[in-house]
Amino acid sequence: MKLLALDTSSLACSVALQVGESVVWRHEEQAREHTRLLVPMIEEVLAEAGLAAADLDGVVLGNGPGSFIGMRIATSVAQGLAHGAGIRIVPVSSMLAVAAEVIETEGARAVAVCQDAHMDEVYLGLYAAGSDGLAKAVADERLHDLSVISELELESGRFTAAGFGWQRYPQLLETNRRWLASVSSVSHPSARYLLATGRALAASGAAVDPQDVVPAYLRQTVAQPSRPLGS
Repeated sequence: MKLLALDTSSLACSVALQVGESVVWRHEEQAREHTRLLVPMIEEVLAEAGLAAADLDGVVLGNGPGSFIGMRIATSVAQGLAHGAGIRIVPVSSMLAVAAEVIETEGARAVAVCQDAHMDEVYLGLYAAGSDGLAKAVADERLHDLSVISELELESGRFTAAGFGWQRYPQLLETNRRWLASVSSVSHPSARYLLATGRALAASGAAVDPQDVVPAYLRQTVAQPSRPLGS
C-alpha cells in the first residue's frame, strides 16, 4: 500500500510517504510557513520514491485538533490530491500521532498529550499502547480552560507527558506531577507516526471521500468558551 501522510496542525509542517515497508519523510518546524512548505515537501517525497500522486492508494491526514489555519491548509491539500488521484482520505488524530511517537521511540505504555489551544486553553488526549503496538485513545480528546481548572484529573495510571502544551504552561506540568511518570521531548506531530494507524484504519474501511473530511476543531468558534472540566 502506498500512503501519503500530511500534518500541519502545529508549528511543524510534516509529510511522510510509505511504500511497502519503506518510509521517506520531510519535517520542518517553521511558524507560518506551511503554505510555502507543504506542496514542495510532498513533491520531494514522491520524487524520492519515484511516484506520482496518481500512484497513491490513499492520503492519511493529521486531522487535529490544533491550529485552525494549519488544519485547513493540510485538509485542502489532501482533498485536492485525493480528488485528482481518485483516492480516499484517512483522518487520524494529530495528538494520537504524538502519542504514537512516544510509544514507539521511548517505550511508553501510557501518554498524556497536551497541546496549546491558545486563549488560556489546552487540548488534552490520553492514550495507551494497544496489543498491536498502536496508540489507542483511552478518553475523548477535550478542550480545557486553564482559568477554570489547574489539575487535569488524569484518574488512574502513570502517564508520560508529551506535547507543546506542557512546555507552554509549566504550571500545568507542576500541578499534575503526581499523574506523570516522565516528560517526553516530543512536542509536535510527525506525519511518520500517522502512517501505522492510518494503514490500519484504511484496512478497516475507515477512509472517507475527500469532500467528507471534517477537521477536529474541538473549539467550534474562536469566541466560544469551553466547558469546565466535568460539565
